[in-house]
Amino acid sequence: MSTPLGYRGSMTVIAGRYRLLDVLAEGTTGTVWRALDETGHHEVALKEFRAPAGLPAEELPLLYARREREARAAARISHPSVVRVLGVVTEDGRPWVVTELVRGLTLAETLDADGPLPAREAARVGAEVLSGLRAAREAGAPHRGVGPGQVLLANDGRVVVTGFGGAPDDPTDPGEDLRALGALLEAAADDRSGPLGAVIDGLRGEGPAVTADQVERELRRVASGGTPRAETGPVGASAPLRTGRDGDTGTRAGAPPAPAPTAGPPSGPPRTAPRRGPVLVAGIVGALLLAGALVYQAVRDDGPDTGPGPGGVTSTAPTGPGATGTGGPATPPR
Repeated sequence: MSTPLGYRGSMTVIAGRYRLLDVLAEGTTGTVWRALDETGHHEVALKEFRAPAGLPAEELPLLYARREREARAAARISHPSVVRVLGVVTEDGRPWVVTELVRGLTLAETLDADGPLPAREAARVGAEVLSGLRAAREAGAPHRGVGPGQVLLANDGRVVVTGFGGAPDDPTDPGEDLRALGALLEAAADDRSGPLGAVIDGLRGEGPAVTADQVERELRRVASGGTPRAETGPVGASAPLRTGRDGDTGTRAGAPPAPAPTAGPPSGPPRTAPRRGPVLVAGIVGALLLAGALVYQAVRDDGPDTGPGPGGVTSTAPTGPGATGTGGPATPPR
């Protein structure tokens, strides 16, 4: 790869601090170098901007000023899935953007070398990319259209989005993040027959009928190997991705179901507590009847054939012919 603008790697120091080592990537907008920060004694990535061919010289300052504003806006983003912008320096009137050095391959390089990713891995990459894009938009520096060449698969397992630019002077529709993600997943996934395919289908078109929160939640579910859930958020083919509110119900997607109505009072006339007066009278009458029965039984049993048995135990043996008394032989059954 040719060295741009006549620089010769370690022979060149930018802004008196960053020594260029080798080229990491080169595109239409500039070149990304691996460089040594001789002040901090660690390696960084250094992006050198390149002016478009044929641009009038009087417009170069405006272009460079815009690139610097974009870089400083990107420096406000703080997210593990977004490359960290460490600063902006100027050399020969041109801005150079200093970022963290992420070691790994781009998604484009990975796809070229190994082919599409398994669905779960593609979903993981997509979830991290979307999380980074959302953080960038919240910081006021949205991406202009992420592609496989702007997604780094780091050696430490991180998924890092690079290539921010253009947002401060060119506001973008939040739907552009979702459409770009749909194209990215379409290129990265090896299988679109399952839940991931439903996510991709929901992201296609000019106006995706899904929210970023729904998509990220579903991608993380697919990445973890979860099963489709028809009642919450984006799901597989059995239930399409839904927008922020569930149609006519007016409830948020993913909200817990409303509790079942509690049972009302039983039908019919109201029941009243029993009155204590009649119950008390009935109890007294019952007690008198029981006492009379006991007196009657005592008088009836006070006859010649009854009395204390041996040891003072009252006999309850039957009387009359064939009856057995205490201590007598048992009469065998006939």
